[in-house]
Amino acid sequence: MSAAVGHGTFRQCMSWLHTWAGLVLGWLLYFIFLTGTLGYFDTEIDRWMQPELPRVDKTLSQRQLLIMAEQHLEQVAPDTSRWIVNLPSDRLQFLLVEWRGKSGWQDATLNHRVGEPVSVRETGGGQTLYAMHYALHYMPVVWAYWLTSLAALFMLVALITGIVIHKKIFKEFFTFRPGEKRRSWLDIHNLMSVLPLPFHLMITYSGLVFLMFTTMPGVISATYGLGQGNKDRFFEEAFADTFHPVAADIAAETISLHAVLADVEKRWGENQVAVIDAGNRGDINARIKITRNGYNGLAKGSTLTYDGVTGQLLHSSEDQALGSAAQLRELLINLHEGQFAGVTLRWLYFLSGLLGTGMVATGMILWAVKRQKKAAKNVVTARGLLLVERLNVGAIVGLPIAIAVYFWANRLLPIGMPGRADWEVNMLFITLALCLFFPVFRPVSRAWVEMLFGVALLYGLLPFANMLLTERHLGVSLLQGDWVMAGVDLALLGTGLVFALAALKMQQRDRVFYARPNVVVDDCRAALE
Repeated sequence: MSAAVGHGTFRQCMSWLHTWAGLVLGWLLYFIFLTGTLGYFDTEIDRWMQPELPRVDKTLSQRQLLIMAEQHLEQVAPDTSRWIVNLPSDRLQFLLVEWRGKSGWQDATLNHRVGEPVSVRETGGGQTLYAMHYALHYMPVVWAYWLTSLAALFMLVALITGIVIHKKIFKEFFTFRPGEKRRSWLDIHNLMSVLPLPFHLMITYSGLVFLMFTTMPGVISATYGLGQGNKDRFFEEAFADTFHPVAADIAAETISLHAVLADVEKRWGENQVAVIDAGNRGDINARIKITRNGYNGLAKGSTLTYDGVTGQLLHSSEDQALGSAAQLRELLINLHEGQFAGVTLRWLYFLSGLLGTGMVATGMILWAVKRQKKAAKNVVTARGLLLVERLNVGAIVGLPIAIAVYFWANRLLPIGMPGRADWEVNMLFITLALCLFFPVFRPVSRAWVEMLFGVALLYGLLPFANMLLTERHLGVSLLQGDWVMAGVDLALLGTGLVFALAALKMQQRDRVFYARPNVVVDDCRAALE
């Protein structure tokens, strides 16, 4: 009995669990993987979507840039309680100032040559795409966190059960059987699953840790008790922040931001600052927090906190570490986001994310391929397959189309249009909805080909539209060595080329995914009639 369970029943159960764990939230997982993968270049996408931004003048010191930023803040927000200055870094290629007034947060991007604001188009940028992979859109954030966590949990189950059911997983990794339909898709699925398997496990588990305070509130309540007050007490103890003491409501003159820069440079050297955050300005409890550029290994850059009235150093993050549990959580989150990574490692993150996206997509296709023969004999199964195979086309190709339309909207919507950034996102989701409906009216194989050609054109033509609509196109960026703008344009061209090759390949093979592409549809329609 035990042998049967060990060699037959148990693996069959794991296979069933693997199949349905992947199917139930497969399309959501695909959305999460693709938008999250683009997030590894969110800052670069931000810059491409605001072509008005000037290139950084690297001959200027951070002291000069900070003086410019502070002069602008003194002009537009002299009495506000908080200022933030984001200095140019390797990825953030502009000088950004933010301030919190009575009407909320405001910001301005400064031309660092003259210290005046640059008029840039409103856009969601790469940050909005990245936020979609955990906050989704058009729904309360808490609901999105729960749904994303559920998808990550299903993903973790699918990964573990996939390892269990594939006894020869590493042998199958080196196997590819072209032209055998089901086996070919299985081999591609295995390749995309096994090659970046450590990445898949890390990204899924760390994603669950990322949202654990939403999905596992009982762990906090069991120790600290119920109620928001006890929850706040937990966060104060677990993530003690010396930077934000409560304002004392006692007026005091806050020192200039660059007054502490000499001490910072003595400790870190010149041009090492990423962010300067001045809180409780005009109050005796004023604080100035300096964050160092870059990462210390996997940990975020060091911080120094100064008294905003006297300029005395109050706290250094290097002298006071978080607790072990908080350090582990921070480590996992830093691994998940990959912000510490240099260019090469970030590309590895990006490619691993694309393989994860392909793993989910091929898993959904494989589910449909496996049920083709059975669907031809069973109307109920045919109905389910009819739905899944069309959703596969609409979701797998439709999401890249929708993201391309998001980029097109950035270039085509009027610059001064109210709610412009929101409409970029609206265009993305309107397009995705249309793409989900399109395959209903076309044979499956034709829908794949037509939509693949569509996405190839959308991406391939974007750099040429950029050339007509802006001054920051390939002809300029390549000559100036501006590899951020040029890199995005070249990536768009490459994406269009890949999709064009895929469309041509599928067009050459009349039986792209199914041995009899219209049998399921015809049988199901005949039965329904």
